[in-house]
Amino acid sequence: MSARETWEALYNASPLREGPFETMSGVPIEPVYGPDDGEFPGIHPYTRGIHASMYRSRLWTMRMFAGFGTAEDTNVRFKQILNNGGTGLSTAFDLPTLMGRDSDDPFSLGEVGKAGVAVDSLADMEDLFADIDLGGVSTSMTINSPASILLAMYIAVGEQGGTPRKALAGTIQNDILKEYQAQKEYIFPPRPSVRLISDMMQYCAAEMPKWNPVSISGYHIREAGSTAAEELAFTLGNGFAYVEAALAAGLDIDDFAPRLSFFFNSHLDFFEEIGKLRAARRIWARWTKDRYGAKSERSHMLRFHTQTAGVSLSAQQPEINIARVAIQALAGALGGTQSLHTDSYDEALALPTERAARIALRTQQIVAHETGVADVADPLGGSHFVEAMTDEMERQAEEIFEKVMEMGGGSMLEGTYQGIEDGWFQGRIADSAYAFERKLNNGQRIMVGVNAFTDGDDGEKNILYIGPEVEERQLKRLQNVKHDRNSDAVTACLAEVTKAAGDPNINTMPAILEAVRAYATVGEIVGALEVEFGRWEEQAAI
Repeated sequence: MSARETWEALYNASPLREGPFETMSGVPIEPVYGPDDGEFPGIHPYTRGIHASMYRSRLWTMRMFAGFGTAEDTNVRFKQILNNGGTGLSTAFDLPTLMGRDSDDPFSLGEVGKAGVAVDSLADMEDLFADIDLGGVSTSMTINSPASILLAMYIAVGEQGGTPRKALAGTIQNDILKEYQAQKEYIFPPRPSVRLISDMMQYCAAEMPKWNPVSISGYHIREAGSTAAEELAFTLGNGFAYVEAALAAGLDIDDFAPRLSFFFNSHLDFFEEIGKLRAARRIWARWTKDRYGAKSERSHMLRFHTQTAGVSLSAQQPEINIARVAIQALAGALGGTQSLHTDSYDEALALPTERAARIALRTQQIVAHETGVADVADPLGGSHFVEAMTDEMERQAEEIFEKVMEMGGGSMLEGTYQGIEDGWFQGRIADSAYAFERKLNNGQRIMVGVNAFTDGDDGEKNILYIGPEVEERQLKRLQNVKHDRNSDAVTACLAEVTKAAGDPNINTMPAILEAVRAYATVGEIVGALEVEFGRWEEQAAI
């Protein structure tokens, strides 16, 4: 069959949304445009999209990131999001939880509940998802170093509510390599951290067919200051490193690759961002097939979540961030994202207010339902500019892959370890951030309301304030959990966690799940792992 005939067969087999697929003036819109001998969506290498029908079948998941204060506070926000038309949940954890520390840890003082929700034990996870049907909604959790612990908590809550683990759908970020490169929320050294990820990939492949055990994240790499091409290359390179780690652990690539997902930033250089997302699909398809030998087409399909660029938001004249977010959301949709979070206009000031979060959700609903971009697959495909940007993003990414592979003696995994230990990734991101900041400072790049058009920043700014009473409530909650649980059972379960960590032939997930069920805390389980794994301290790059 020709490429078009293959596409037509796939398209005709797709369940479609209810039309009409036409412009506001009544002009019919075809599902795809382009020459018969060109690339088509749904066909390798998927430059134009991983599904033949793309958003004609279903829209992207509108997954709004939320989390603040206590689990009860965030549960209320989750329900507001679902009631306002959100179609997925995304959980932001506070800094102590991200760092594997309990709320009563001295290092947690003043940070509890401030930048996300505080979760210390299974009791908090129970409150977080109270009265939410986990069998009817997919959930994303942005957590990395303690990811296995939080996933175990989610499994336990699902089982309590009658949803078995095999029915749980969602994603856990669990991308530790980018933490060493950009975000710095690491606990253990790189190698045992990747071992934990391999354990989770193996566990989910066997036990959780609807769960994505790793969301390889370029978002934080970009927020730290990288270029679009560096975000693309570092992210996919990390993905290839995880593939190599899983293969080394004895997994078959077609058993786990279909459940890997990615997370990209959508920044303000509109066409560059679209080219980056299209190039990402093409590179992943080629490498998984040609280098790693994946036979399943699902292994070749790069699926990703997109979030608009938080670093692009201004505290000055914050209302104009609504326009920035709308443009970035449009780029994500035109780039073919599978799910999308739109930032709230007040996020440069504080946690989003309920009103700001609702406007952010409404922004992507306008993109989905009023612009027509969801009616045709890859609307900009064939544009000379977009195709050139796609090719250039791919070219720059391949140059970076060559450098990393050279550092690793032909291995992406070993090259990534070496680049982290030498500070190569960190240094390159820092150089790019500095170069961009210089362009802002000398006026080469205009940021409206910041270095140009600065009048009008005199409106009242309403912010969501997390006061000390939140920390007090959380500490009381944790104290009650520790008082009511079986301490002997906790001690025994923590010993099993340490034992599993010390034996590379034992998967750590079952022991962690039993510790969670005994109401061991995040900090206690991290401590049990640390006995064998140690704690990582970054070395300054020379």
